[in-house]
Amino acid sequence: MRSLLALLPIAAMLGAGSPPETDTNRNPLQCTVESVHDGDSMRVRCQGNKPSQRVRIHQIDAPEIDQPYGKKARDILRELCPRGSVVTLAEHSSDQYGRMLAEVSCGGKNVNREMVASGAAWAYEQHVEDPSLLTLQKQARQNRRGLWAGKNPQAPWEWRRRQRDR
Repeated sequence: MRSLLALLPIAAMLGAGSPPETDTNRNPLQCTVESVHDGDSMRVRCQGNKPSQRVRIHQIDAPEIDQPYGKKARDILRELCPRGSVVTLAEHSSDQYGRMLAEVSCGGKNVNREMVASGAAWAYEQHVEDPSLLTLQKQARQNRRGLWAGKNPQAPWEWRRRQRDR
């Protein structure tokens, strides 16, 4: 029994990088990237759907285009998911603007994690369900990757609030 208890922390660490199991992870959508607007949203065309669909990457928040590092974050997402590439979406829900919130994979990479690990986006703390995103953000910050190389990076939700308050 003691040896089993000793293995629990190791098993927990090994599972930490896996996305939370949901029904959507079992039924992913295969779509084609039409455009990338900024560091956390894109437009895709899914097989069988005539109109393209707006997608917001779930659990992350990238700098706005007019915000420091905003254009760079957009360019990093464009590199991960170039126009015309196949994207796999595990739909979570929709946001208040009607965009699909999804776990996104391009070229076999989990884009949600790649954006945070590279310092191109924040883990959206209010919406994080995958704790590995917080770990990746901490590592990016400690290593001063991406937006964390700046003096005082401002979270996008704070930047948007300040823009509204002007």
